[in-house]
Amino acid sequence: MDTHDDKRQEAVFAQGKVDIEVVQDLDEAEVFLQENNFSNEYVQELLDDKASIKRLVRKVDFRIIPLLAGTYLLQYIDKQAMSYAAVFDLFDDTNINLTQYSWFASIFYIAYLVAEYPWRSSGGCVMAWGTVLMATAACSNFGGLAACRFLLGVFEAPITPCFMMIVAMWYVREDQPFRAGVFYSCNGFGSMIGGILFFGIGQIKTFPVWKTIFLLCGGVTILWGVVLLLFLPDNIISAKRFSPQEKAALIGRGKLGRTGILNHKIKPYQIREALLDPQIWLLVLFTLLNEIINGGIANFGKLIIKGLVHSPLETTALGIPQGGFQVVFILSGTYLASRFRNCRTIIMMLYMIPTIIGIGVLWRLDRSDRVGVLMAYYIVGGFVSSLVVAMQMPSANLGGYTKRMTGTAVVFMAYCIGNVMGPHAFLASESPTYPTGCKTILGCAVGQVCAAFALRLLLVWRNKRRDAGASSADTSDEAAVVDEVSTDLTDFENPHFRYVY
Repeated sequence: MDTHDDKRQEAVFAQGKVDIEVVQDLDEAEVFLQENNFSNEYVQELLDDKASIKRLVRKVDFRIIPLLAGTYLLQYIDKQAMSYAAVFDLFDDTNINLTQYSWFASIFYIAYLVAEYPWRSSGGCVMAWGTVLMATAACSNFGGLAACRFLLGVFEAPITPCFMMIVAMWYVREDQPFRAGVFYSCNGFGSMIGGILFFGIGQIKTFPVWKTIFLLCGGVTILWGVVLLLFLPDNIISAKRFSPQEKAALIGRGKLGRTGILNHKIKPYQIREALLDPQIWLLVLFTLLNEIINGGIANFGKLIIKGLVHSPLETTALGIPQGGFQVVFILSGTYLASRFRNCRTIIMMLYMIPTIIGIGVLWRLDRSDRVGVLMAYYIVGGFVSSLVVAMQMPSANLGGYTKRMTGTAVVFMAYCIGNVMGPHAFLASESPTYPTGCKTILGCAVGQVCAAFALRLLLVWRNKRRDAGASSADTSDEAAVVDEVSTDLTDFENPHFRYVY
């Protein structure tokens, strides 16, 4: 190990004096405990009070999750505003064609790629993207729309990695998949609510429907950004609506996963370690393939439905059930991943099956069978549940705050690249059946199953190797857990770390 590892073993407090360099190397949660004179024994007493811990978890559920869920609801509706606008009068009013339209999704996710590292102010990002949405209504050509899509991507980009880090900070590892699933399922609710909302907006005859969509979505989003600025804490330590004792208990729970809680000191060796970790690259491959699917379905799904009917309002209405299917897929998949130990990679594989079946039917079924095509379109969304579980894996399986942040960011880069690539598999000349797009999605789905299986083999092998090494080592000292977190060890450095798979 590097020389900084020796320094981690030095005493932090010696003869009443503080070694500033060592304190800077500590997890900030450990600094909070020391500054407030919370001993390890006191923190353990807090954790032993199961009734109080249960109430505290419920408090976090009611204070944090609704804010994340509301943001994700609006984010999905706002991202889909362009596809709903395309169903109505966007093409005619702005003189754009289908090829230019396919670039909007790519431009959006290129911006995601540039700006996706987690920012500190989620509320500020939300207010900014709401402003950009309203400005989109003033555009009259491809250039203006493209510029707004890029800025929208910049300000929406930090939300998903930031929220995954928030869940990892406030919850223990076994609680994380379902909590992430709760707010991510709001994509499905957003699809249903957006469909109903835009169906109503579509009745407007006195003002361009597509402009109304952007103005309304933008205005509501700006107001929600103010709510986030007032009520969403940046982290446990700075949270205003939790007592010091509650913060200490949450920090204690966070220590149990041995992943670290908060450390703003950037550690280059942890960045290097993250970039050389094979599990990160398997997750990158899985996420890249997943988002190639998403990039195509999200932007051309409505146009597939449009090929079955003649009215934009019918297209909007028939898209609503897809959101309900998505909610069921996400909540069931993440619940199972939280409920049953080490079944996450199994869930990642199983929930690709509906996608494989659905896209196969969309590819081969004659469009005269409208019911069959619609049902196939609805079940294709199973891949989203696999994504939510995969996106939570870096937070659960990477020790060291800088390594965890880097791993999350790298995986999310794949998320962006996949969404840039996906729409271009759907060729305008193949509308409305898009056989090339269907074959691309089918290949990606099969590739994801293989990547998830390889990830499971890797993590099982790592745990078995560590278990064998632990048989001759003394792992009975409970204080070791505190020391591991306080010195911000990575999963490679910490022999007691065990991976979830």
